[in-house]
Amino acid sequence: MNLLLLGQEEVQEGRLVLTGRRAAHLREVLRVEPGSVVRLGVVNGPKGRGEVLSVGEDAVRLQVELSDELPAAPGVELILALPRPIMLQRIFKQGTVMGLRRLHLIRSRRVEKSYFASPVLTPEKTRALILEGMEQAMDTWMPEVHIYRQFRPFVEDVLPRIQGRGIIAHPQTEAGLADVFTPPGPDCPLLLAIGPEGGWNDYEVKTFISRGFLPFSMGSRILHVDTAVVALMAQLDLLTQLRAKRCRSLP
Repeated sequence: MNLLLLGQEEVQEGRLVLTGRRAAHLREVLRVEPGSVVRLGVVNGPKGRGEVLSVGEDAVRLQVELSDELPAAPGVELILALPRPIMLQRIFKQGTVMGLRRLHLIRSRRVEKSYFASPVLTPEKTRALILEGMEQAMDTWMPEVHIYRQFRPFVEDVLPRIQGRGIIAHPQTEAGLADVFTPPGPDCPLLLAIGPEGGWNDYEVKTFISRGFLPFSMGSRILHVDTAVVALMAQLDLLTQLRAKRCRSLP
């Protein structure tokens, strides 16, 4: 836990009382004592610091100071064919660590219907996994998660309303990620579509392309979905940094 996360309603007149998992972490892992200072942040709100006032067996009390700076929205939205639950757990956490604006989980032809009944998709489990990613990354932005059980209604009714530039991972194309990359902006995120283990079928790929998505290949190696998510988001972050650096160096 690199950042202690809390809800705005938990802070009362600059004071915070923690119990449960977070208090146990402060006592048993960080071994705080009165006067210790910890990093904290409000979900979808500012970061700050908390000075420990007292440490008890059932609660830890802190004095809280927060900045006025709100988290910037990440630049990538992920459109993902719903993977196996064990992979989805990793994607919720690692995708959040890498910086996700939103996550759209959709049905494709090669997605098992039973995946939609997974306990991983319950709001409580999803939130817990995302919070772990936020704590790890020291970020207070909480990605939204949207679930669509049918492919066609998503691409026909929902996708046209999602703002951003679209790219779709598909091995049967010559272009690479750098060839289709454009840096995301505050009001124009990058929409990254990643298919299931068996890949998108021809109809699905053509449908995305007809809606402006640019196809690209990751090369000859076929990755597991959770690995592909992390690898692509890392590459997108690097490309964004390189583009920004190049722009700053221009006269």
